[in-house]
Amino acid sequence: MVETLSLATLAKLPPGIGRPGYARSELSPGILHFGVGNFHRGHMAVYLDRLFRAGRDRDWAIIGTGVTEHDSRMRAALEQQDWLTTVVEQSEAETTARVTGAMVDFIPAGDTAAILASLEDPAVRIVSMTVTEGGYFIDSRTGAFMADHPQIRADIDDPSNPKTVFGLIALGLRRRRDAGTAPFTVLSCDNLPHNGAVTRNAVAGLAASIDPDLGDWIRATVAFPNGMVDRVVPATGERERRRIRDEFGIADRAPVFCEDYIQWVLEDHFPAGRPALETVGVTFAADVTPFETMKLRILNGGHALIAYPAALLDIDFAHDAMAHDLVARFLERTETTEIVPIVPPVPGVDLSEYLALIQRRFANPRIGDTTRRLCHDGSNRQPKFILPSIRDRLAAGQSIDGLTLGNALWCRYCAGTSESGAAIAANDPAWEQLQPRALAARSDPATWLALHDVYGDLATDPTFAATFAHWLKAIWQDGTEATLRRYLG
Repeated sequence: MVETLSLATLAKLPPGIGRPGYARSELSPGILHFGVGNFHRGHMAVYLDRLFRAGRDRDWAIIGTGVTEHDSRMRAALEQQDWLTTVVEQSEAETTARVTGAMVDFIPAGDTAAILASLEDPAVRIVSMTVTEGGYFIDSRTGAFMADHPQIRADIDDPSNPKTVFGLIALGLRRRRDAGTAPFTVLSCDNLPHNGAVTRNAVAGLAASIDPDLGDWIRATVAFPNGMVDRVVPATGERERRRIRDEFGIADRAPVFCEDYIQWVLEDHFPAGRPALETVGVTFAADVTPFETMKLRILNGGHALIAYPAALLDIDFAHDAMAHDLVARFLERTETTEIVPIVPPVPGVDLSEYLALIQRRFANPRIGDTTRRLCHDGSNRQPKFILPSIRDRLAAGQSIDGLTLGNALWCRYCAGTSESGAAIAANDPAWEQLQPRALAARSDPATWLALHDVYGDLATDPTFAATFAHWLKAIWQDGTEATLRRYLG
């Protein structure tokens, strides 16, 4: 017997399925979240669900919204099940399922009037977002806000009818200021270094282009706490929908499958108030920087190190990449000799133990995290997860062989075929620019390094340029496995 997920069927779900344990009528919204994807529903919404189950802070429920077609499709799926989500947590030893109910409404993408009404509502004290690393309109080389981007330009030219998340937030803040309503806190939940500061640059930068006084007021008055988020949450497809039916007896149109590990570290700067998330496992810190540096370089950088060689070898899943001796040893050596030694100390964390945890998480066969997902959007991820470590090691006069080999493997991946000759479908917003450069780089590596939005002045560093050219030539000439063997000695 399979039950279709909804409020009406919660009591009929099979035994062993966790349920919210609170009534929807007991919740009232305090958070408006842009970008209700899998990560949000497997991370922030899980923490809030825990809080509500504990009988705490039930005036902090979530209203979802967004600005993309993906948001519209997600709303259509979740509306049919009363905004409920089944979250399946998977360790190597067991798999558990729980229905979460922290979201109480979902404003349609494009309904500007309704989104603005929520932004103006004094009950909404946090506006959060998960819009991907590349969605912030920030120049990756300089950190400057891209005021000339066509989407931002459109919001500047028509500020009363914004289409971007940042244009909507800026207008919502202006209306709250003009009404004498305290501003909400703006909270980024994306994997970005100093994500709060990046979000401030985007919101205040856009606002200043419309009204300099508004930009100054936002910078001086509105809180943008930094945060580090961590949980592996793969995409949902028919495989996952079939599993939720077959293994748990639930028909869920958008289930979330994730690992059992979860972490959230937040700067404790919420002038408008916040839920008591520290009671359900969230860490609050005066400075998030050590935690985010550790995670972005060791975990996200590690994902890149296994993903590109695995994809070139036609390995589809992260756990299978970790089962490949050369890929696993490439990760181990590069992490232990080049990444971990330059990660600053983190309060209460042994970095060697953290790396061992990361390796176990990558190898978890239940997750089914795809190498394609890990390879996605390298043009935004490499400058955030790999290149900072290269820059730091160059500045210290230290070896960059493993990191640069990983970067060269990304270039080879963007040529669009695996080593078997299988086609690699477009997997980056800039793919049309990347693929011809990657092909040309086979004979002239400088063509690839001329991607100024990615490399900036790093391309002119003679050590980096020579090391990159060496490894790229080896990959094309001898193949991925032979090149990994050469690096491993």
